[in-house]
Amino acid sequence: MILNPTEDQLELRTAVARFVAEVTPMPAVRRAMDTEPGYDPAAWKRLCGQLGIPALAISEEGGGAGFGVTELTVAMQECGAGLVPGPLLGSGVIAALVLDAVGDRTVLPSVVAGTTIASLAQDPSLTVDGGAVFGTVSEVLDAMTADVFVVAAGNSVYTVDATDPAVSRHALVTLDPTRRQGAVQFDGAAATLVGSSDGLAAGLDRATVALAAEQLGAMQRCLDLTVDYVKVREQFGRKIGSFQAVKQGLADVYTSVELASAAVAYAAWTADHEPENLAIAASVAKAYVGPEAFEAASQMVQYHGGIGYTWEHDAHLYYKRIKTTETMLGSADDHLGRIAAHLLDGIEAERIH
Repeated sequence: MILNPTEDQLELRTAVARFVAEVTPMPAVRRAMDTEPGYDPAAWKRLCGQLGIPALAISEEGGGAGFGVTELTVAMQECGAGLVPGPLLGSGVIAALVLDAVGDRTVLPSVVAGTTIASLAQDPSLTVDGGAVFGTVSEVLDAMTADVFVVAAGNSVYTVDATDPAVSRHALVTLDPTRRQGAVQFDGAAATLVGSSDGLAAGLDRATVALAAEQLGAMQRCLDLTVDYVKVREQFGRKIGSFQAVKQGLADVYTSVELASAAVAYAAWTADHEPENLAIAASVAKAYVGPEAFEAASQMVQYHGGIGYTWEHDAHLYYKRIKTTETMLGSADDHLGRIAAHLLDGIEAERIH
């Protein structure tokens, strides 16, 4: 097992970081979040065409580059650090990985290319009867800009044209202004069968690792911004970074970042080399990174003092993004429960044999 990045992965990280700094810097993020779609379509087109991030972990048969989740996590860390807005997570990661896992070869190539925006709609209330889907799903990523919905219902996965008259959707007011969500209702919309839901869990686990990587990137940026600030902010005639309490607090955040980095790297390696163990590795990464990233964001706001609470400072944007993603694709409690169930099953099996 080698968790250190390769030379190619380091070059990928540099390319993505340069793209984020030049194409979607924070002033551009703020401008985009005030527009109707919530992102810059031209920047999204460049992200897909120039960098090909959605293609990284998608099979060549599905129109992807055929690399691995490890490469995807490298890119997602930089995108998380820059709070890149748009349909990257919802369409380019979650929907794309699910479509690839269930064997779609029709919609996926255009999703990977960024010309089609797909959104995963998953809820126990969804049913499909006679080729028509019924039910309501709340908190759907990119619901308002989606061209197609990937619907998981029963034991199958379907695609539904978002413009179908039997599909209604409305935008939600959410905590994170850089990532849009909406509620979607299906009243007999035509559903095209993609395949069995057997691969759905694997696709979602791969997406969970990518999301944890995005959280890690934002977490690292929170630490970097805070360290830079405490080096220049003065109180009682001293830089506040010289205070023992501040140094100790940031040392704790740094430790958490390092542990989170190891958890994400291991989960990505497992996705690429030992997929049979991915479920637990993904849950470990998400269960750890989510709460720790939120702690890093909270500490950032705290150490910035009054300025950390202002709209003009970027601290609140990181805080809101990290808090929102903490519960996406399962909360820490959800994943801890999954890990516990796995361990208890193992103990029971050991007793039986």
